[in-house]
Amino acid sequence: MTAIAPPVAGVHHVGARADRRRQGWVRRAPLLPALVFTIIITQLPFLVTLYYSLLSWSLVRPGSRHFVGFGNYVDVFEDSQFRTTALNTVIMTVGTVLIAMVIGVLLALVLDQKFLGRGVVRTLLITPFLVMPVAAALLWKTMMLDPTFGIVDFVLRPFGIGHFDWLSSFPLGSVMIEMIWQWTPFMMLLVLAGLQSQPKDILEAARCDGAKPFAIFRELTLPHLRRYIELGVVLGAIYVINEFDAVYMMTQGGPGISSANLPFYIYQRAFLGFQVGQAAAMGVVVVVATIIIATFALRLIFTSFSGTEQAA
Repeated sequence: MTAIAPPVAGVHHVGARADRRRQGWVRRAPLLPALVFTIIITQLPFLVTLYYSLLSWSLVRPGSRHFVGFGNYVDVFEDSQFRTTALNTVIMTVGTVLIAMVIGVLLALVLDQKFLGRGVVRTLLITPFLVMPVAAALLWKTMMLDPTFGIVDFVLRPFGIGHFDWLSSFPLGSVMIEMIWQWTPFMMLLVLAGLQSQPKDILEAARCDGAKPFAIFRELTLPHLRRYIELGVVLGAIYVINEFDAVYMMTQGGPGISSANLPFYIYQRAFLGFQVGQAAAMGVVVVVATIIIATFALRLIFTSFSGTEQAA
């Protein structure tokens, strides 16, 4: 009789690995068209922006386009106005996100309680987030902060504040108020989702043990909400740092550049100063900085989520 040779382990290992790779491609195949489309509409324009950032190109001077390498990047970091608008962007982003988050947490705690008309109140509080950014900016500029007909001055007039031009005296603060008004509902919804996912039996056990409401919030609720708050801060910062509508519609970056942020300043350099190369270099710097900060923050959040799941 002829002996049958035993199968070789390496052959089975290679075959199993090939099957897994083939199954992986079968699962990914339906996603390939979406991936290709995303690359085309996002990465190709960014590559073109990188190319423009290496050129000195003024649209008002025909034939001025020529290669300057990293000269535009040197000019960006030596530009005092760029540093000023970068500082404005940091103040605007940090202030808007943190204040909106604090107000959102307070509103979420209120909406987590049962009271008559809670559904109506929740709908009304969500409404500012549904308003288009341009419409919201015009609303605050013409109806809320107008020195003659504004609602804010009308409410403050009994306190001796009337006909005060908020947009000229506090341009950056006025823009931030409008953005806080629009982003607070987003923070509120995230925190409210976290509150409603909190186990109720743990809260009942804490109350039965005699814990005070503030102690329950500090020791149980706030640690549970940490990942939701971090997620809201990161997502809010990514969107707010790119805010253009409010600055353009309310103050035009003025007086001077006191309320201009980086997107608006890049718009000025590209479409008012016609310096395509410098504007492209500024855009690349902003994108790279945003990616670095967002990647670091998202890694912290994913670590928080993973740690919570492992602990559970």
